[in-house]
Amino acid sequence: MVSAQQLTAVETAELGVETLLETVVASKDFFLSDRDRYFTEVEDVLNTFVDFDEVANVVMNRYAVDATSEQKQRFAGILRNTLTRFYGASLVNYNDEELVFLPLNNENTAPRTDTVVAMELRGSDSNLRLQYQMFLNENDEWKLKNLSLAGINLGRQYFTQFSALMTQHNNDIDLVLDNWQ
Repeated sequence: MVSAQQLTAVETAELGVETLLETVVASKDFFLSDRDRYFTEVEDVLNTFVDFDEVANVVMNRYAVDATSEQKQRFAGILRNTLTRFYGASLVNYNDEELVFLPLNNENTAPRTDTVVAMELRGSDSNLRLQYQMFLNENDEWKLKNLSLAGINLGRQYFTQFSALMTQHNNDIDLVLDNWQ
């Protein structure tokens, strides 16, 4: 088995997505009969290639500097649950569509910069384009920190929601976390 440090951003994304799709196919029946088990299996795979702490920083954006480490960890857990359910529910209808990884647009960038890995799920009816924003963590492992689906940047979308809740709740991060949906 190859260690995580030896994988490139593309290899990490490929392995993560392929494992995720295999897990979705293998556990699809649980979506109706034992939804908690289904989402637990999806989350277990996502945890291997997604850094939810970094996702929380992306979403909190400028508000992260005022958040305590406990608030950031709490929000990372909330996002783990939110994204697992969103992603898991979105993929439950996956039916062995073709997964195609697209060439990197930023191959000549410095080695420690973020890398965008693009792929398409190609089906008979339509194609879904995904872009994973990958970064090297402190252990030199490539991890996902943001995702765009069909041109919609989820980090930006969730930041807009976070920012609106901050305004609504007088910049009280705990209230924002209590009201996150």
